[in-house]
Amino acid sequence: MNEKVQQKKIKPSTATGLRVDILSEKDLNELHESTLQTLEKTGLFIDYTAALDCFEKAGARVDRNSSIVKIPPQLVEDAIQSAPSKVLLAGRDPKHDLVLGENRVHFTNFSEGVKINDPYTGENRSPVKKDLANAARVIDYLDEIDFCEKAIGAHDVPQETVPLHNAEAFLTNTTKHCAFGPGNGKLLKKIMEMAAVIVGGAKRLAERPIVSFTTCPVSPLKLISECCEIIMESARNNVVCNILSMAMAGATSPATLAGTLVTHNAEILGGITLSQLTHKGAPVIYGSSTTAMDLKLAEASVGTPECALISGAVARLARYYALPSYVAGG
Repeated sequence: MNEKVQQKKIKPSTATGLRVDILSEKDLNELHESTLQTLEKTGLFIDYTAALDCFEKAGARVDRNSSIVKIPPQLVEDAIQSAPSKVLLAGRDPKHDLVLGENRVHFTNFSEGVKINDPYTGENRSPVKKDLANAARVIDYLDEIDFCEKAIGAHDVPQETVPLHNAEAFLTNTTKHCAFGPGNGKLLKKIMEMAAVIVGGAKRLAERPIVSFTTCPVSPLKLISECCEIIMESARNNVVCNILSMAMAGATSPATLAGTLVTHNAEILGGITLSQLTHKGAPVIYGSSTTAMDLKLAEASVGTPECALISGAVARLARYYALPSYVAGG
């Protein structure tokens, strides 16, 4: 393992309590080396000119015809080293401030439901903007939930600007930190402007980031244009970006869990490398909603042993890199 990565690794916690180490040190080293080989030999499909320019300037091998970027191991390990080990998720009310990192564990609701059961009529229907506001109020009330994910999306507003409507509904109805999928870099900047108005200006927002952003690579091994925009714009604004793979073992990633962990790791570390090349020290979260495909139904299987194993392994990989993590709970 690269010496810089070794130096960054967090010392084992002396705290007591439940701890499950699914992967041994040998397993972690092998996954890391296989990931570096994948990024260097196979590469990532990068569908964004500014990202291709960024990688090429840093010394990666960029094929403009195929949009394949092959990333040298040193670039990846330098990015791991420069990414912060802790990130602040500030709430509108400081009592809800969270620091992610080391062995701290927090909980959030999942995102994004495409249907809602109407609490008054019982009808199963598409959610509207008012439902987001109500969901935010419920999440704000529940002590067990530490910060707000966008629980549902509004279907009664123009879909090209729906991230702005989602952000308005949540930011004005909770005192907790809010995490959003902003859609693209342009809308991310607009949401940042909204958050700045709430906290009292851009300078204050930099001190107390009440929003963070989520983006998903497209498995296998693709960072599409919107994903690259969100990663790079988050880095330029020095705001937290949760880079979260949603691979499915047996469908969009290898059938074996070890193989899925390698491609998952390559997607996340590729995104983190782009973030750090854009702005060294930009805060990131190592994210996962990766699971296995249900071979009978051809859909993602959640709440399964495979999902639990992958989530546990991903959390351990993030700890190996001394990065804050976000994993699906099933």
